[in-house]
Amino acid sequence: MKLQLRFLNVLPLFVLQMAASGCNRANPQAAGPQMPPPPLVSVAKAQTQDVPVYLDEIGKSYAFESVTATPQVGGRITQRQFQDGADLTKGQLLFVIDPRPYQAQLDSAKGALDQAKAALELAKVEFARSSELFNSKVIAKQDYDTKKSTVEVNHAQVESAEAALETAQLNLEYCYIHSPIQGRAGARLVDVGNVVQANATGLLLIQRLDPIYADFTITERDLPNVQKEMTRGTLKTFVRLPSDPEEHVRGGKLTFLDNTVQNGTGTVFLRATISNPDHHFWPGQFVNVRLVLATQKGAVLIPNQATQISQKGPFVYVVKPDNTADLRLVTLGQRQGDNIVITQGVAAGENVIVAGQITVAPNSKVRVDTGGATPAAGTQPGAPAKAK
Repeated sequence: MKLQLRFLNVLPLFVLQMAASGCNRANPQAAGPQMPPPPLVSVAKAQTQDVPVYLDEIGKSYAFESVTATPQVGGRITQRQFQDGADLTKGQLLFVIDPRPYQAQLDSAKGALDQAKAALELAKVEFARSSELFNSKVIAKQDYDTKKSTVEVNHAQVESAEAALETAQLNLEYCYIHSPIQGRAGARLVDVGNVVQANATGLLLIQRLDPIYADFTITERDLPNVQKEMTRGTLKTFVRLPSDPEEHVRGGKLTFLDNTVQNGTGTVFLRATISNPDHHFWPGQFVNVRLVLATQKGAVLIPNQATQISQKGPFVYVVKPDNTADLRLVTLGQRQGDNIVITQGVAAGENVIVAGQITVAPNSKVRVDTGGATPAAGTQPGAPAKAK
């Protein structure tokens, strides 16, 4: 009886083992794990191109000319001849100060001049008569000298009256305030009816927007290179707003380099002048400024997305002709749009992996996308990348 029970217990185990053995013989692939296929990657071909050597800085726009219209005579504002924010021409009438008091002063000055001229003419006639009498020894020399002095005094009074007349004429002209420059008007600072004081009350801020300045700074470490390239005449500036696409830049001319390094910051002030006929740039706006120092000939470019960082530094994967991924430590240069300069580690014409790197191991096989190797995008010299 015990023998039968043992036989019944062993029989199920034997049946399970035989079933498992039969399954393995029926499906040989289930006997062990398969090797996965090589990872699929996209590549780009390293290209050579002349690229700019540049400094990227943050700057600010300033008006080419900025003038606050101020009265040169006091009085009450009687007219305003412009609208806030209007584009003004040079010499355009802006304000009128009540001219009546100054017209009265002018009329008085004219009368005083006529009176002085009449007195001079009389003095000349009397002096001529005295000269004849003195030559005839009819009058004393003292009387002769008195008449001569009267002529000279009256002549001086005429000159003084002419100066007073000219002053009165200028004061009357100052009642009519014109724009000293061509530019854009800001918000008026006074209204009709306000009383203003001479050389004290600001009336209106006018700014010339075309051309416009882009002011920025560089570090004193970069100053020697900038000075060297200035003497060679190779410096170029490219300016854009932070919200502009990178290709929407405007070239400018470096027109000012300060003569001192600022204490505390160790920076040097520079200024570029940019054409701005459409008023794209506005005074007070922050701008991205690229100062191009020189051109690097035959630089090797690859897409920036191909680069990775490890503990040993930046690296890329280069696909060899046998489709093996070779890990290369590289030395990076400056960004050039979507590309980056490789100064060491990759040669022109080599294919670098730009997508799928996360699944790649050094010296492993890869499958290149059926699209094949594509060249790195070109970069126009001087085209700005994002500011640092």
